[in-house]
Amino acid sequence: MRPIPLPCCLAILAAFGAAAPAQADTVLDNANGYTLNSRNELLRFTSLAFDDEGRILAVGSAAQTRAKAPKARHIDLQGKTVLPGLIDAHGHVFGLGEMLTQLDLAGSATLADALKAATDYARANPAHAWLRGRGWNQEIWKLGRFPTAAELDGAVADRPIWLERVDGHAGWANTRAMQLAGITRDTPDPAGGKIVRDADGNATGVLIDAAQDLVAKVLPKQSEAQARVVLDRALQQIAQMGLTSVHDAGVNVGQDALYRSYADQGKLTARVYGMIGDVGADFDQLSARGPLKTYASDLYALRAVKLYSDGALGSRGAALIAPYSDEPKSLGLLFRQNADIHAMMDKAMRGGYQVNVHAIGDAGNRQILDGYQQLIARYKSKGGAALRHRVEHAQVVAPSDIARFKTIGIVPSMQPTHATSDMNMAEQRVGPERIKGAYAWRTFLKQGSRIACGSDFPVESSNPFFGIHAAVTRQDAAGRPAAGWYANEAMTLKEALRCFTLDAAWAGHQEKTTGSLEKGKWADFIVVDQDLFTMPAADIHKVGVLQTWVAGRQVFKKE
Repeated sequence: MRPIPLPCCLAILAAFGAAAPAQADTVLDNANGYTLNSRNELLRFTSLAFDDEGRILAVGSAAQTRAKAPKARHIDLQGKTVLPGLIDAHGHVFGLGEMLTQLDLAGSATLADALKAATDYARANPAHAWLRGRGWNQEIWKLGRFPTAAELDGAVADRPIWLERVDGHAGWANTRAMQLAGITRDTPDPAGGKIVRDADGNATGVLIDAAQDLVAKVLPKQSEAQARVVLDRALQQIAQMGLTSVHDAGVNVGQDALYRSYADQGKLTARVYGMIGDVGADFDQLSARGPLKTYASDLYALRAVKLYSDGALGSRGAALIAPYSDEPKSLGLLFRQNADIHAMMDKAMRGGYQVNVHAIGDAGNRQILDGYQQLIARYKSKGGAALRHRVEHAQVVAPSDIARFKTIGIVPSMQPTHATSDMNMAEQRVGPERIKGAYAWRTFLKQGSRIACGSDFPVESSNPFFGIHAAVTRQDAAGRPAAGWYANEAMTLKEALRCFTLDAAWAGHQEKTTGSLEKGKWADFIVVDQDLFTMPAADIHKVGVLQTWVAGRQVFKKE
C-alpha cells in the first residue's frame, strides 16, 4: 500500500492503511541501516525490502533485495540512518494523551512557576468546571516539603484544581477540590495511601497513592469523545518519537474497546501490548474469553495484567525494608498485605495471563518476588515461567534479591530515565548501601537477565532516545554528572538498543514478529537524522526522528 503524503512535520496518518491502494513490493535504497538479530549480532544493511502487507522480504545489500523484489518501487534514503522501530515496554498511553490536553507542569523549575502556570491555565480555560494537570516535582523546586492547598488557592480558588505529581503517585489539590472530595482533618488515611497533614493534623492538600482515590471519585467522568481525542494526541506523539510499539500498563474496558475500534478502522498507528489494570470487574469482563494474544495483524494484544505493590520513591511511597534514610520514621507504603497481593497474582495466573507488578522499593520487590516464587510452579500448566512474568520498575532491589529475578525467571522491566531523573534525591532516600541495588542495569545484565526498557510516560518523556542516552551515559541532558551517576551500572549502546527493541518485544511475547529487521517480521522501522553508532554518546538525546513506519506504512514524516 502506498504511504499517504503528510502535510506538515507533525502530521500523523489517521488511517494509515485503510483506504490506500494496493501496490507492489517496496525497497529502501541507500540506507545506513542497523539491526540486531536473534543471535544478538549487530548487522549493517543498505537496503530493505518489504511486501504490500508490510512483511520484510529481505535485508542486506541492494543486490539481495533486488533478487527478492525485482518489480518493487524504490525509495532512496540518501544515506540516512534506519533502525528497527523502537518499543516502549512501559507507558500509559491515555495518561500521555491526557497530559497533552491538560496543564503540563513538567517544565516548572520552582513553585512560583507552577502557580503562575496554574493561574494562566485557569484564565485560558474559563469553561472547565475542574482544572487538571500533571508533572510537578517538589524535589526540583528544592522546597524540602510538599506544596499546599493554601498556596494553590493563591492561583485558583474559585474552581477545583487537581494536579498529579510527575510520577502519578501523589496529587495536589486546592481547598475547593478537597471540599468536594469531603476531605477534613477527620478523614482517615486509606489503606495504601496517606493524607499529608500539618503539625495540627489538618490535611495540607497533597494526597499520596491510594489517598488520591478520594479526589478521583469526584472527578468528572471522561466521555468516549474525550477519550478519542486523548488517544489521538497520544498516538500522534508516539509516532513522532519513533515508537512503533508500546506496552500500555493499565487498560480498562473502555480503553480496550477503543483500541480494537482503532485497529479495525486502520487508525492504530502503533502496536499496543495491553495490560489489564488490576483483577477487579474490568478483568472479569475482559478475561471472559481468556488472553487476547493478537488482534488485527498484531496491532493489539491483551494478554497481561498490571498490579501495584507500592508507591514511588519521590513521594516516599516506595516500600522499604528499613526506614527511609531521610525520613527515619517512614517505611513507605505497601499497598496490600502479602496474602492479598499474592491472591491477586494468583487470580491472573490462573487465567493464563502474564503478571506485571509495579514494585519500586526493596520491600515491594521482595513481596512480589516471594509471590512469584510460590505461584509460578503452581501454574506450570498455564504457562508458568514461560509467560515471562515481570516486575515493572525493579527500581530499588535488595542486592541479595537481584539474583532471584534470574533464578525464578522474572523479567526486570526498567526505565533508564528514572535513574537520571531520580539521582537528585535517590541516594538521600535510601543511603549509600541500598543505592548499590538501585537502577542496577549492569548487575541484571551480567547475570543474564533480559531488561525490557521503557519510559513510564508521561512520568518521563516518551522520547526513547532520552532513555538510550541515559542507559549509556548515566547522565542527564546537560551532561551531569561528568563521570556518570554510578557509571558502573551503565549499558553499552548495543545493549541499550536491544532493550528498546528485541528484549522489549520478547517481554511482550512478540520477538518473532517485531523488535528487529529480519525476513518475515513486520516492517516496523524508523529513519533518524544521526548515526547512533558514530556520534558522541553524550549527544544521543538529540537524535531526531524523520520518518516512522509500521507494517510498511508511513505513519509519521517530518517535513
